[in-house]
Amino acid sequence: MIIQVPALDELPALRAIERAAGEPFRALDMASVADDEPPSPAQLTEFQRAGRVLAAYEEPGPGREGRRPVGYLLWEPVDGCTHIEQVSVHPDQAHRRIGRALIDRAERDGGPVPLTLTTFTEVPWNAPYYARIGFRILPEAELTPGLRAIRAHEAALGLDRWPRTGMRREPGWSG
Repeated sequence: MIIQVPALDELPALRAIERAAGEPFRALDMASVADDEPPSPAQLTEFQRAGRVLAAYEEPGPGREGRRPVGYLLWEPVDGCTHIEQVSVHPDQAHRRIGRALIDRAERDGGPVPLTLTTFTEVPWNAPYYARIGFRILPEAELTPGLRAIRAHEAALGLDRWPRTGMRREPGWSG
């Protein structure tokens, strides 16, 4: 598997991955999450130009031709941490450790600082998954100002209809 910053012409494929990755939320009675619009082309371009979008490709292939992303991750610096804004893997590629590979690469790219993210606590492929790969739930008192702002934005979007939390993984975790 190759993980790298995707080319601009590959960004539409990331939106398709996001739409496909949202579909399993319907089975959990979370249709509004499944229907949520992926990051816009402009947002993805901004992450791409900053070098903070990573895409996973199943096969190296010659050059970039014939390859297509199967997962992606967006990250940004928040309060001295590498904050995982979004990580999505196409459901056809689930259970292949692609999400973990993307997260581990974001950790390398972000430097020797903690990783943070916000997620649903009761969705099996969210908080329980992240706990298995070294993240711990942050008590309210440990949320940084940036994470509090992210959580407030999520609440304004209606995501708090389901339990959510902030999580953190210390640098250098290996498991």
